[in-house]
Amino acid sequence: MQFLEPALERYAEDHSAPEPEHLRALAEETRAHVALPQMLSGHLQGRFLSLLSHLVSPRVVVDIGTFTGYSALCLAEGLASDGQVHTIDVNSTLAPMVRRHIDAAGFQKRITPHIGTAMKVIPELPTPFDLVFIDADKENYPHYLELVVERARPGSLIIADNVLWSGKVLAPPADQDEETRGLVAYARAVRDHPRLSPVLVPLRDGLLVARVN
Repeated sequence: MQFLEPALERYAEDHSAPEPEHLRALAEETRAHVALPQMLSGHLQGRFLSLLSHLVSPRVVVDIGTFTGYSALCLAEGLASDGQVHTIDVNSTLAPMVRRHIDAAGFQKRITPHIGTAMKVIPELPTPFDLVFIDADKENYPHYLELVVERARPGSLIIADNVLWSGKVLAPPADQDEETRGLVAYARAVRDHPRLSPVLVPLRDGLLVARVN
């Protein structure tokens, strides 16, 4: 799936920090051998996640939706010296690939994969959360927000992917599927939450970045 005109995307990549080699290798393997490779964060979004992580210097990162581990590796780049990324996925099929790339990148002591539903894993994680990235089942985004915002410290970031959903969020409510309704409800809940200051960044399929006040 192409979110930006190819020439503009190349221009943006050429004027951004380069994609680390271990992430390039992971992206190539994902595109070649994994279904739905468009779920990968990719170069530009990955560098944006890395930048946000460096700005926060988080001790506890929660990555909801591991897929092949690209976002977890990007978020790990900005960890505090004692920081840890907890990445969660309900599907164990890709776990060996994820572990192999985490080890190859040298983050085996900084990234902890969890297999299970985020609704069950999140309450068991250490708190407070410093940075949360949500990129999982869209219909449950509002539920994830409820779980993480009460566990997030002031000054932390909550980031959600795919909030533009290829423009489907603009469809009349009667024409929206369950995933789209979840994303619309999430965006509204973030906008109206008294503890959150959000900005929707139209990068790829839309990132909603919210600071916890």
